[in-house]
Parts: sequence; structure tokens; C-alpha cells
Amino acid sequence: MASLDDYRVFIAVVEQGNLSAAARHLHRSLQAVSRSLQALEQELGVELIQRTTRRAQPSAAGLAFHARLKAALADIDLARSELVDHGGRIDGTLRIGGSTQFSPTYVVPMVAAFMERYPDVAVEMVVADQHVDLQREKLDAAVRLGELPDSRLHARQLGMLRMVTIGAPGYFARHGRPRVPADLRRHACIVRRSASEAQRWNYRRADKRQRVEVQGRFSTDNAAASNAAAAAGLGIGVAAWWQVRSLLDQGRLETVLDDWQLPALPVYIVWPPGKQLPARTRAFIDFMAARWAVEPPG
Repeated sequence: MASLDDYRVFIAVVEQGNLSAAARHLHRSLQAVSRSLQALEQELGVELIQRTTRRAQPSAAGLAFHARLKAALADIDLARSELVDHGGRIDGTLRIGGSTQFSPTYVVPMVAAFMERYPDVAVEMVVADQHVDLQREKLDAAVRLGELPDSRLHARQLGMLRMVTIGAPGYFARHGRPRVPADLRRHACIVRRSASEAQRWNYRRADKRQRVEVQGRFSTDNAAASNAAAAAGLGIGVAAWWQVRSLLDQGRLETVLDDWQLPALPVYIVWPPGKQLPARTRAFIDFMAARWAVEPPG
């Protein structure tokens, strides 16, 4: 009979895009991930994942199962978090790390809900532009955006954030709007120097994929500066939708290439290695995962 671990393997394969990435995410071997997935499919009698040499795409049945299963696992996590209440006192100080832009709008409200549930817990939030060392800063956990480098940290994926291609109305009036990703080669693009493969933007539409080499006169290592440059008409940029939502609402930015998908930005909660987590830390991890599944940020 399939275990919860088998179900979590399936969720990871869908959200990570292939078995190797899922194995890294779960800190398990590729063989173990493959065995779990095969056992689950054999038990259910249906193909959940369509495998190719490079990708692992969910089937129609797999997509439907993923949506139902993720909600069910969130309920289990929430139930486990609530059960902790009956097994011992949840108190003490919790030190949480987060990023400068994302934390105030999205992490703090979840922390507030957690503190309402556990009134004996105090929270100290450490906010920084760069990833800090959890052990050096004595952090119990941190919310991090983007792919995680290999490390000894434990990690759990909370979800994915949508990425969009943006530009100012004035820029499009002067230079036109790209209709397909390949058109970006003749446009000024805003390059994020701190991003991996910053000058290569990858797009997908159904089974079609386009990888575009971009360039422009303005580059930066900061997301907020990149978005401001796009709003100032310096070129076309790529941004997380949540970062530019207000600029889009104000009409200072517009999206283009909406029928092409950029790789979504993963969000993780990470915590230091160790055999036994304090009850307040485990409760916070489960609470964040459950809340994200029910009320994901934009």
C-alpha cells in the first residue's frame, strides 16, 4: 500500500519537472524516487507521469490527482500541527529568516496567523536581500525563493510563483511588442546579473520551447531595480508577478508573451540539519505548508 512518502514523491516529481530534480529536492536517491513512483502507479493502475529522457510530464489523470492530493496532504500537515497542541506546550522564541521584498507582504501575515494560533510563541524575523547562514544567525527556519544550492539544510517546497515578461507602455509604443519569444533578440532587455543563466530566458507553450539569448544596455543584481528599470522604459524584463502586481495595476507596466510560460519560481522553507526539531519549529513548518496549499500568494 502506498505510503505518505510515496505520495510526496509524486507531488515533488510534478512540481520539480523531472525525477532527478525531485530526488534532489527530497534528499533521496533517484532510484528510490523512481521506485516510489512506480509502486504508486502500479497500485492505482494508472499512468500518473509521462516520462521522456528530459522531462516528466503529468498525465491528465496525474494533474487531477495532484490537485486533490496536495490539498489532502495539506490537511494532514495541518492536523499534525494541531495535534502537537495536545502533546505539549508550544512556546518560546522562533527566529525566522526571509527576503526583503517577499517577507513583509506574504510571510508576515502567515506568521501573524501562526502567532494567533500559538499565543505563547514569540517571533523574531531577520530580513535580508541575500541568503544568510542559518546556523550563524541562529535561525530556526527561513523562507527562500528560487532553486536551492546543494547544502546540508533540510528543505520543504511550499509552492511556485508565476513569472511574467514585462515592459512599460512607452517602450512598447516606441519599439513594438514581441509576439513570440524569438522577437526578444531585437529588443533591449533588462538582465539580472545575480540570476542563474541571466541572459537566457526559457519559454514554453504546450510542447513548444524557445530559449532566447537576450541583451540590453541596463543590467542589475537587484529585482526591485530591474522592475523599476522596466517601468522607466529601459527595456523588457522578467519578474515574479507578485513583485510587479502594483505596477501592472497602475498601468506603469504591461505584460507581453502571455501565452508563453516562463519557469515558475519555487519557494521553500528551510531549516538547519539536526535530529530533533523543537516543537514550535515543526509546528511552524507544517503550518506554513498547510496555509500555502490553501491560500497561496499570487
